[in-house]
Amino acid sequence: MGLRNYLLIAVLAFFACTPAFAGHKNFKVSVYVRAYEVEKMKDTQWLESTWKTISSQLDVDKIYLETHRDLLLVDDATLEKAKKFFEKQGLEVAGGITYTINESNDFETFSYSDPEDRAMVKKIAEHTAKHFDEFLLDDFFFTSSKKDVEIAAKGDKSWTEYRLQLMNEAGRNLVVGPAKAVNPKVKVIIKYPNWYDHFQGLGFNLEDGPQIFDGVWTGTETRDPAGNQHLQNYLSYNIMRYFENISGGRNGGGWVDSGGIYNSMDRYAEQLFLTAIAKGRDVMLFAYNQLLDVKLNPMFRAPWQDQGTSWNYDQMAAPFKNGKETVEPTTMARIADVVLRQADELVGKLGTPIGIQSYKVFHAPGEEFLQNYLGMIGLPMDMYSYFPKGRKTVLLTQQAATDPDLTKKISDQLMSGGDVFITTGLLKAVPEKIAPICELQCDDLKALVNDFGMYGKSEKDILIPQVRYLTNDSWEVVSAGRPLTGGVTGWPVLHRALYSKGTMYVLTIPDDFGDLYSYPAGALNEIRRRMSSDMDLYLEGPSKIGLFMYDNKTVIVENFNDNPVDIKLVAKPGMTRLTDLETGEVIEIKEEQQPMSFFRRSAPMPKAAMTLKPHSYKAFKYE
Repeated sequence: MGLRNYLLIAVLAFFACTPAFAGHKNFKVSVYVRAYEVEKMKDTQWLESTWKTISSQLDVDKIYLETHRDLLLVDDATLEKAKKFFEKQGLEVAGGITYTINESNDFETFSYSDPEDRAMVKKIAEHTAKHFDEFLLDDFFFTSSKKDVEIAAKGDKSWTEYRLQLMNEAGRNLVVGPAKAVNPKVKVIIKYPNWYDHFQGLGFNLEDGPQIFDGVWTGTETRDPAGNQHLQNYLSYNIMRYFENISGGRNGGGWVDSGGIYNSMDRYAEQLFLTAIAKGRDVMLFAYNQLLDVKLNPMFRAPWQDQGTSWNYDQMAAPFKNGKETVEPTTMARIADVVLRQADELVGKLGTPIGIQSYKVFHAPGEEFLQNYLGMIGLPMDMYSYFPKGRKTVLLTQQAATDPDLTKKISDQLMSGGDVFITTGLLKAVPEKIAPICELQCDDLKALVNDFGMYGKSEKDILIPQVRYLTNDSWEVVSAGRPLTGGVTGWPVLHRALYSKGTMYVLTIPDDFGDLYSYPAGALNEIRRRMSSDMDLYLEGPSKIGLFMYDNKTVIVENFNDNPVDIKLVAKPGMTRLTDLETGEVIEIKEEQQPMSFFRRSAPMPKAAMTLKPHSYKAFKYE
């Protein structure tokens, strides 16, 4: 055999035993299959026909076959049959477990202090490890059980203390240990859901869990922000970055379901897109049954679709060529494929995400999910569970209150010449820790405001906490009243206190976090300007605009409004232009005169103006 033929055979052999990528260059696209559908895969006709429906519309790189959900444990033969089928299709195959007894009964979980339940949990892990070298735990590896056995085991501990300890022990001794005893090569991954600020109460331990398991996955589904969980659009991006930070770079990917698609196709597309631009290594589509059963429907076509938005329903629903075959799209699988193909082209041009670093102590309550509301007013967030160092700006919410060394950390940041932004929630929670920096008060007194003076007026009344201070010891930057101009009194919306070489700011958070979206653009612009010392750009414009920054001088702006909006990107001096990463269009950065302010002289600033269409984005390289 000649060398050329030998090399050809070697190359063909390599590709024959290597799972084929579906052409995604910067992340994998995976599909999760619930135990209910895996069980049906014993029927060859059902397996082949359903896979044809999905795979004709969606390119898939990897599939996760669930072994257990709601006390349904899929048998060995069916698991092996499905596994071999998908391997033959060129996919990577892994396993999954959902530790629920009955999802329909308020997501009934196992009781991890009950001997029978513990034995069952261990059995499921061992069963799964027999078949897969990798499996992940779906959302429900927590406990909400308050059976008598749990009440007795808890004793004098709080439910949070008890459950955090219990689930650590269960993870080690009932899942990871038994699985690795059966299969030493197995990797056990925990997928954390989207409600991260409430985890500690149910036993999800973000401090220890990433070390107990071989990696983490992230629930990035935000669905309808007005729904039961009240999760804002921006969370689909922000939670990815947070879990990447706390896991030491071991965040495997993000997980999106069909929830929210009935608001419009764009709501589903946004979740997938934000997961991808957060630099997810994998985008998981939950689930196989949804990709089959959620049919394309004109109701997914939003009224703004005729404006040339980033995702076009008519194009997605139109017949397309898949190889030599013409495919008539029928389900949401087609939407996912088009969105992720488009995102894949862009993601390869982006660097590592960066943002305003916010300190969140592990298991700390207070101002839950606030950073996602701040992200929705154009402040790029980057959450950490240690106090950031070497930054010009640090954001502290109420979730920093439990740090016993908080005062020193704030003082050190200010004395190094940096700034600290604290929220009214933090000030109210620990005024004694703030007093060594500046003596301020924030208690239960409220103010109803709608007039922000030179920064504009809101379209509605907003209830805010009153911040009180010593005259000339600290100063208001943005104020509001009802009215403020020609009124009786006003209250700080953004307040500043000098300390050593730095400045501590107090950011007033309305009682309803959503009222941040009602702050006038002028007030938001001033808040963004002062909080963006670490950023090359900041945003001017209304709320519900996301700003996503990267360390290779790339940026994305995304409009979450139902209407087009005019915005400006304000750049550092010396920047001259923005180049669209998708179209190559160049937008010149031009100097504009700044409005006068009581605290600073008017100075020209480089700005680039643009219009964003509804539920659409633009991505740029800047120089």
